[in-house]
Amino acid sequence: MNFYTYRVIIEPDEHNTFHAYVPALSGCHTWGESMEEAKKNIRDAINVYIRSLQADGEEVPEDKGVEIIETIQTSTPTRKKKAFAYA
Repeated sequence: MNFYTYRVIIEPDEHNTFHAYVPALSGCHTWGESMEEAKKNIRDAINVYIRSLQADGEEVPEDKGVEIIETIQTSTPTRKKKAFAYA
């Protein structure tokens, strides 16, 4: 059994759902109603994509740009608006 590691990008889209894709696997895209659903769906899509390549006798691409990316949320203090009085 071979193991593959791919960079997966998941972004919110204009339909309030999440678009997931794998840059190293051209055309490997999916979506989900939630982030978790998009993660599950992209795992399935990668599996099908790789099996299809193997069935056709094609080489399975490697992701040369693999890196671990974390999403970091931060907040910034809200600036208070200055009140101006004009005379």
